[in-house]
Amino acid sequence: MKNLTIEEIERKLFLETKADKEFIELLKKDGRKGVHRVLERWLKEQEKEQMLLEKFKEMTSFERKLRAQGFQQIAGIDEAGRGPLAGPVVAAAVILPENFNLPGINDSKKLSVQKREEYFRVIEKEATAIGIGIIGAEEIDSINILQAAKKAMLNALAELTVQPDYLLIDAVSLDTPYPAEALIKGDARSVTIAAASIIAKVTRDRLMKEIGERYPEYGFASNMGYGTSEHLEALHMYGASPCHRKSFAPVRDSLGRI
Repeated sequence: MKNLTIEEIERKLFLETKADKEFIELLKKDGRKGVHRVLERWLKEQEKEQMLLEKFKEMTSFERKLRAQGFQQIAGIDEAGRGPLAGPVVAAAVILPENFNLPGINDSKKLSVQKREEYFRVIEKEATAIGIGIIGAEEIDSINILQAAKKAMLNALAELTVQPDYLLIDAVSLDTPYPAEALIKGDARSVTIAAASIIAKVTRDRLMKEIGERYPEYGFASNMGYGTSEHLEALHMYGASPCHRKSFAPVRDSLGRI
């Protein structure tokens, strides 16, 4: 063991797929403080990975139960953008294969921008089918945000290229011909709903960045249409843009200024 440098030990621990138990025991007996620091960091990484694996298994419990009952094409449905003052509400419907494996997947709001983008690419590549529904600000004002969110979900469902045989929906009930279950905080409890939440959130964020290029004064590229202090100040200064939701109170106060 003394023949290995700390850098070599670090490479062996973090780059090999599985560390030998004997090797770990030898490291514990190594007298070098640097070795113990590397080992402690590796053990924390292992603990974190184990927690992610356990969380992922927990999040597949609904899907495993449904597959045991004979359902195969299970669609998770979620939306992004009910709260913002501007922009569309976007929904996604996602069907994942039974062997889908992505420890770390979670409610999109609990992930960093980088993780959402990374997981978006994995889901996009591996999903059996993905459908997206988008309802703009004008229609949100016409039918209200809850109905708009439901309509976006139904549109996303209609866009699926594979017919689902069961729906897992985040928090709301939909009128569809399919058996379904609405799960409160489903995006943190079901892997298919979590996948849908990531697709919806990343898709909406990209749309808001495009809208932000047309209306840079509101800072949509960073606030995504939410009522930040800078956004509210811009509303006060410039009034409402065509993509603002005019039925939302802070926007109503700014009508006629643009």
